[in-house]
Amino acid sequence: MIPLIEVSLSWLFKNAKGHDAKSFFKGPAFSDFQEKQEITVTAPECGPTNSVLGVEYTHDGAGKFPALRWEAPSHIADQVKEWLLVSEDPDAPLPTPICHGIYGGIPSSKTSVEPADFEVEDPSKALLKGGFHYGRSRNGSVYIAPRPLLNHGPHRYFFEVIALKEPLDPSLLTATTTREQINKAIIGNILGWGMWVGIAERRWG
Repeated sequence: MIPLIEVSLSWLFKNAKGHDAKSFFKGPAFSDFQEKQEITVTAPECGPTNSVLGVEYTHDGAGKFPALRWEAPSHIADQVKEWLLVSEDPDAPLPTPICHGIYGGIPSSKTSVEPADFEVEDPSKALLKGGFHYGRSRNGSVYIAPRPLLNHGPHRYFFEVIALKEPLDPSLLTATTTREQINKAIIGNILGWGMWVGIAERRWG
């Protein structure tokens, strides 16, 4: 019965995709950057940007967070005090992209993440084993693995890396802090950004 409901919803909302204009990197904090990406983000195990995510990276498999690497030009890298990482789905049939995960307090010396980094170290501090903190995803979990509606077509999953001039206020490093609160807090605090995109689709029938 559930697959039938999902397929019906997909048909009803077949045109409800592509909410890029409300993505995190379209927020007011990015007004000086437009579409310019100076940070190169890669996912060596998954392939180039716009690669299809293997089942192990989706809800139907292990739900692993893709291993990411990023590199910034020297004029940015030399000034970074902290990194911010955001994962979202702009193709969900909702008014705004689904926040799959938001992570702050990533040390400036850390320019990669592995799936093991997203295991919880101390839930009272929203601290992960990678040495950084998680904020509020749409359902409150550390990370929501991709699970697009059946037959809704391919969904893009944005993995955005943002270089910050100054560390986030420690009061924002909590499990209840939202993407909207973070976006507001980093106005005037961005050095540059970049993203890698993974694709996932679920079919039935």
